[in-house]
Amino acid sequence: MDIYLIKIIIAHLIGDFFLQPNKWVKEKEKKKLRSNKLYMHIAVHIILIFIVFGQWDVWRLALLIGFFHLIIDGAKLVLQNQKNTRILFFVDQLLHFISIYFIWEALYGGHLDFSYLYQANSWLILAALIFLTMPASIIMRVIIAKWIPDDKQESSQSLQNAGKYIGVLERLLIFLFVCTNHFEAVGFLLAAKSIFRFGDLKDAHDIKLTEYVLIGTLLSFGMALVVSLLLVKFIA
Repeated sequence: MDIYLIKIIIAHLIGDFFLQPNKWVKEKEKKKLRSNKLYMHIAVHIILIFIVFGQWDVWRLALLIGFFHLIIDGAKLVLQNQKNTRILFFVDQLLHFISIYFIWEALYGGHLDFSYLYQANSWLILAALIFLTMPASIIMRVIIAKWIPDDKQESSQSLQNAGKYIGVLERLLIFLFVCTNHFEAVGFLLAAKSIFRFGDLKDAHDIKLTEYVLIGTLLSFGMALVVSLLLVKFIA
């Protein structure tokens, strides 16, 4: 990747996630375009471009970054409410990176190589990742449905759909560990999950619930291992 693009991204990450105190964020959300913290935040991003590049002749880059950052952040503040705060955060960051790319391309003639999108291995990896998320969860639910304990109900202290997302994350982690040839990390992940689950199962005093959890865990790990090993074999 081009060094200029990397420097611009570093400046953005520092400015948005390290040099933006929570009190600035709260004041911006309250006063929106009237907040002086918004313009201080833009100034920080402009200054960071000069610092990261270590030269003054990048003033056009700095001003363009500041201008588009102001437009994107300003639009976010105007449109933001309690219901869309989370989604607008990700939209905001996506737009920042898109603007960074086009500014870099315009000023430095940069071009990213997307030829990997036309390679079969790339699509095979994507297919494996997709399968290990929701499809695997649904398949597991169908397989173990007949073993669900009669008195198993969603606890009021449990996060909604937490088990499903934990399963997805653990399968993706196993996929990463296997593909990078770190099988010891798979064992560590299984041990860590067993430790966290031990207290719940010990207090439950329910053999059926314990067996149900073990079946789900082993099935999830097994499915992730099989898919990951098959992928490694096919793309080798």
